[in-house]
Amino acid sequence: MSSDNRIPALEAFIVRAKAATYVGDGAPAPACRPGSHDLRFTDGEWSYLDSYFGGRDFIGEEVVFHNGRPVWAMNYYGYILDPELITPSQTGQVIKASLSQMYIEGRFLGGFEYLHAGFVYTDGNEGDVTRFHGRETIRKNSELAYELVYHGGLIKDA
Repeated sequence: MSSDNRIPALEAFIVRAKAATYVGDGAPAPACRPGSHDLRFTDGEWSYLDSYFGGRDFIGEEVVFHNGRPVWAMNYYGYILDPELITPSQTGQVIKASLSQMYIEGRFLGGFEYLHAGFVYTDGNEGDVTRFHGRETIRKNSELAYELVYHGGLIKDA
């Protein structure tokens, strides 16, 4: 990706890829690292890989490739803070329902709140697709049950 005029295409692709993989229950891809869970999506000259470890508490990285070259990435770490408030299954359901709604808006970065099954999902970040960091949380009765921190941006050679 050589210029900023491709940023809108990158953002649109990221939303499609995220909607089609984890949130869309995309089929798992062969693991690229021992023990990883991988999801892939391709659309023309763009491809996406989400590779993570764990389940209840997890860490991972998403990478977008343009014509085979890495151009964007995001790292994330999510964890349940209070297993008395939320189960891993509930966490996944809340995240998928919430992110589905955000993706319908054609975006994937914060400034978003969604109520699902008695839980409040919130995503907030600083920056934009080129360079950002943020946090998503799930609360039950105003108590913090789950948190994920993330950061990422464009990858540039030299």
